Amino acid sequence: MQLKQQTVGKSHSFEGKGLHTGRISRITVNPAPVDYGIRFRRTDMGEDAVIEAVAENVSSTARSTTISKNDITVMTIEHLMSALTGMGVDNALIDIDNVEVPILDGSAKPYIDAIWHEGRGVVEQDAPRKYLELASPVEIKNEETGAYVRIEPADVPSYDLTIDFNSKVLGVQSAHWDPSVSYTEEIGVCRTFVFFHEIEYLFKNNLIKGGDVDNAIVIVEHPVTDGQLGHMSRLFNVPALGVQSDGYLDNIHLRFPNECARHKLLDLVGDLRLSGGYLKAKVTAFKAGHTINTKAAAAVRNSLK
Repeated sequence: MQLKQQTVGKSHSFEGKGLHTGRISRITVNPAPVDYGIRFRRTDMGEDAVIEAVAENVSSTARSTTISKNDITVMTIEHLMSALTGMGVDNALIDIDNVEVPILDGSAKPYIDAIWHEGRGVVEQDAPRKYLELASPVEIKNEETGAYVRIEPADVPSYDLTIDFNSKVLGVQSAHWDPSVSYTEEIGVCRTFVFFHEIEYLFKNNLIKGGDVDNAIVIVEHPVTDGQLGHMSRLFNVPALGVQSDGYLDNIHLRFPNECARHKLLDLVGDLRLSGGYLKAKVTAFKAGHTINTKAAAAVRNSLK
């Protein structure tokens, strides 16, 4: 059966801090016509400040995915892009009144709750979905780290991802998504994560000004002192923090044992949407991250020209 294109049933607004800038922004996900794709409009810059969410507009992949065109920039788009893809949204215009998409709870769950569960969901449009079909496999590798993203032609889309941070807490984790797996329940609700020992460095380098203990899983890979935990509590302005027996900070509890791998899969889905549509392909990824993901999306677009 040929699937139809879809858009959101009504406009939905969200507000919160940007993870890296710390600035409060408000976004509104609006319905859009057939063949529109996903575009962002910087409402603080005017009605015509529109940028297409495609790989050639990627300008930075420093711990998030940023797109830019001319003087228009939108940061940290990957969770929203993933949510729209996982919910089956082909076309949407996202209004944003600042430079960075809010981090919300660190996953795609707030978008899923508002759009999928509470408000009209997605609606069919009068045109068939245009799948991206490759003539031959595309693969991007990082020889130094061993990371790769391989995209092969397939009748049924699927994603398989493995992470390995050489971490005794995380171990080696894998995650899978295909049409038989509920994105909204199994992938989209999985939150971003960070290692305890990285946090102070990130703060000092102005990279997580909007980070807090409500929007990230914190992995405590090395022994920490009460003094370090106290400093972290003051940094986030929260009551005393502790370390659980499984090596995670006790700020939040895991939704799945492999939530970190599932979140990396969430990111991969969002980044590969920058290929410009829905891939009819088998995607296999190892040590995936925004840089290699977006390079793979660009390679897909080049192969389809």
